[in-house]
Amino acid sequence: MGQRLRVWRDPWNIGEHLLVEDLLKKTHALMGGSTPAIEPLDRPVWSSLTSAHTHLALGDGLALRYDLDVNRFASARDDSGPALAALACLVRPHDPIYILQVPEIHIPQELVAVKQALCVQMVASAPATPDGTGNESIVPLGEADAAEMLVLATLTEPGPFLRGTGRMGNFFGIRIDGRLAAMAGERFRFPGYTEVSGVCTHPDFRGRGLASRLSRHVMVDIAARGDTPFLHAWKTNHTAIALYEHLGFRWRSDVHVAVLERRTPQPA
Repeated sequence: MGQRLRVWRDPWNIGEHLLVEDLLKKTHALMGGSTPAIEPLDRPVWSSLTSAHTHLALGDGLALRYDLDVNRFASARDDSGPALAALACLVRPHDPIYILQVPEIHIPQELVAVKQALCVQMVASAPATPDGTGNESIVPLGEADAAEMLVLATLTEPGPFLRGTGRMGNFFGIRIDGRLAAMAGERFRFPGYTEVSGVCTHPDFRGRGLASRLSRHVMVDIAARGDTPFLHAWKTNHTAIALYEHLGFRWRSDVHVAVLERRTPQPA
């Protein structure tokens, strides 16, 4: 019977995160593993759908996607032929899916990429402290706020956001004069990690530091559960990356992103 490798990890030491991942992968190879060990952060969609978000998952043990009203993210278990074929079966005509992972994306022959780009994945390097600035109260958002959340996300485009995206985790907002001025919340979640996501501010209320306040609030909420916050940003979005570095996030890896659609059958 094989023995489990125990590795102590400081959740706030980004250097240790990287060293531990490298150690686990090398140890797996030395022990004769048939496939490389998967670090959960390398495939965050798969890690989330097979743990905290199993109740939101559609698919099987080879490929999974979120419920159609929750989000457009999907993931194959690995890059094997059966897994990629199962991924293709989850895609409906005119209903694209998003793939987000550290490994290079392999596209099933039944699908076509309509967009490909690089993100950066960043992990919090130190515990966040609440931001005491600002007079506006931070309030939890729920089902009663879903319509307003969707309107704000559609306007500001913080990433794929649907009517039921708020079901993925805790969301918080700031209201000014009765309007939802800004929000932030959680997206992918799996043992030890929760992603900060959906950070956006209405154009009428920008320049007040609302996004920073809300991001810190979400980070504190995540850390209170014992998880480490992480997030993704477009690699070309230097303004957002600078903000996240100011909040204590540090680069972990570049991440591949692709939007895939089902191929249109060619006329005979």
